Amino acid sequence: MISFLRGPVAQVGLSSAVIDVNGVGMAFWATPQTLGGLREGAEATVHTYLVVREDSLTLFGFADPGAREVFEVLLGVSGVGPRLALAVLAVHSPEAVRIAAHSEDAKAFTKVPGIGPKVAARLVLELKGKLVPLGAPGEPAPESPAAAGDGAWKAQVIEAMASLGWSEKDAAANIDRALADQPELAETGSVPEILRATLRWLGQGTRPGVKAGARG
Repeated sequence: MISFLRGPVAQVGLSSAVIDVNGVGMAFWATPQTLGGLREGAEATVHTYLVVREDSLTLFGFADPGAREVFEVLLGVSGVGPRLALAVLAVHSPEAVRIAAHSEDAKAFTKVPGIGPKVAARLVLELKGKLVPLGAPGEPAPESPAAAGDGAWKAQVIEAMASLGWSEKDAAANIDRALADQPELAETGSVPEILRATLRWLGQGTRPGVKAGARG
């Protein structure tokens, strides 16, 4: 198993990145929160989990071992694959997932695209006793440079959310709702910051009665 990657960051995309490990470009999928902490050309260490299938080897990267542990436990739930597990960590911090599992908060899991009430109930049932809160504070969002292009940021944010399971229509609506409270972000055009703000808005559910994202 590939436990971690260390080296200069060769490329950072909206849903994946590449680290140069001794001349070999190692690509991995990650949450916007993890990708937001990477800088092209800067040295980085990413903790990884390798998913092995008959026709593919896919790496998933995490900012710390704790996030990787939660990802691995989520994969143990029947019907939950790596993409859905990553989507959970895109909406909720690892500690928030632990709290939801420990408190049997199925509603928290339904905020993730692709997770409806039945899957959420199964998550709560199968995660019970496997994930407990650590008392860690919420992870601060790293600063990111602004993206170039007037208005181009929205298409990129929608693309990133679509890769996590939202429809383009729901992604666009939720971006607008999130930015209604933070209009200054739209002026910066920073794709990572706007994406994190939208995911935080979805995870916190700050607007009762408003449908947030797609449901499975």
